[in-house]
Amino acid sequence: MTFRRTFALSFLGGALAALGHAPFGLWPVALVGFSIVIWLVSTTDRPARIGWAGGVGYFVVTLSWFVEPFLVDIKTHGWLAPIALALVSAGFALFYGASAWVSAKIATGRSMRAIAYVIALTGAEMLRGNILTGFPWSLAAYIWAETPLRAATAYTGSYGLTLLTLLAVALPVAFQWRGFVGGVAILGALFTLGAARMNVDAPPGERLGTIRIVQPNVPQRDKWNPDKVPDHIGRMLSLTRGEGGDKAETVDLVVWPEASVAYPLHAAGAVLSAVSDASATGANGAPVIIGINRQDGEDWHNSLAVVGAEGVVLDTYDKVHLVPFGEYIPLKINWIRAVAASSGFGFTAGAEVRLIDTPLGRALPLICYEGIFPGHIFRAGERPDYLLQVTNDAWFGTFSGPYQHLDQTRFRAAEQGLPLVRAANTGVSTVIDAFGRMSPNTQMALGETGFRDAVIYGRGASTLFARTGDIPVIVILLLTMSALILQRTGNTIANGRTKS
Repeated sequence: MTFRRTFALSFLGGALAALGHAPFGLWPVALVGFSIVIWLVSTTDRPARIGWAGGVGYFVVTLSWFVEPFLVDIKTHGWLAPIALALVSAGFALFYGASAWVSAKIATGRSMRAIAYVIALTGAEMLRGNILTGFPWSLAAYIWAETPLRAATAYTGSYGLTLLTLLAVALPVAFQWRGFVGGVAILGALFTLGAARMNVDAPPGERLGTIRIVQPNVPQRDKWNPDKVPDHIGRMLSLTRGEGGDKAETVDLVVWPEASVAYPLHAAGAVLSAVSDASATGANGAPVIIGINRQDGEDWHNSLAVVGAEGVVLDTYDKVHLVPFGEYIPLKINWIRAVAASSGFGFTAGAEVRLIDTPLGRALPLICYEGIFPGHIFRAGERPDYLLQVTNDAWFGTFSGPYQHLDQTRFRAAEQGLPLVRAANTGVSTVIDAFGRMSPNTQMALGETGFRDAVIYGRGASTLFARTGDIPVIVILLLTMSALILQRTGNTIANGRTKS
């Protein structure tokens, strides 16, 4: 096969692998796609280029939503949409290309190179999720979002599930039918672990209380329009009172989405009073968590605030993990300011990841982007009673982005064995249980305006992943990489002796 055909086939394989992610969910197709890329990388004499091509195909599809923020103001930023998608796809594909290059350096022969590529790629994915603030979107593990394998991350974590998924498709490439049996055994074991974990008749924790989730469904193009902001707030106040839906008899907490109040906290006194009045009218006077921007000296924060009676702010949390080039400009690069999503140099990161007190127990806030990082929750230093995500997924369009973002939060719940409350501006708002499952009764679809009252059950026993994090995966990667290097070194020495 010519190099061009190999390159094109690798791109196609990456694109097929991407179809395992939302909104497609075609995990059998994804397994075929990954196997094509692994086979080509393990047999070519130009592994870096072929691996990179597979990565480009993968990210062009999974990150197609990347164009959406530039289309909000299409006259100003629309021309940047294809450039942004091309750059991020080509950039993240470098991790695939570098992994392929490493695999060829530490292993010889198709079998060992296929295994080496899986090890190197998993390590590269961990790097992608952490260096330069990290972006662990589109992990191979997430193709299992609608299967019991999702719940197996309580033992493996998402990087561990990524490793085992890639290994399962690499074994047939390396060892043919014997490898196929081994791959099926790996996936079957993960399926059994996940299914057994979810095979319970009742939620794992005790009843914490009832939460009201508000979804205003405000289009991004209108969100900051000063003429429309009063209508947006009026809509959320109405939903807070429980108008237009089925209300629970008792509500313990109300949650609005990220940046739901378009006024800064220091200038929102009248809104805060209206919020507490709405709660007193239709939600038993329960505290209301709102998304709002907060000024601290010269710094601005993307924050949430807990509003109590008479509009008193009981607590605040500032987003710690900001979006590069969207919420802040790395190194304050002046020429990028014109295309940044926020004005000026954007937000300043919060000081710490910490829990907040609510009537339902202690919650770990996750503001939008923070929910995609498996390691973020450990930074709080203590185990919460539940996870609370407020987000504005209107930035992600309506095709793939919101659903991929949702899937990643489901994995955070499953990894930690914690329930997760999700309030989104325009879907999907829901309650996710400690196994990553969603009840249809608690969901609000993309584009829906409304509220849901849902009973929350607390945390179960701490999961293996919650106790160990990714340390087992890192150890396995290091040991396997060392073994491959030693084997190649031994083979080189042996071949040298034979020739002499």
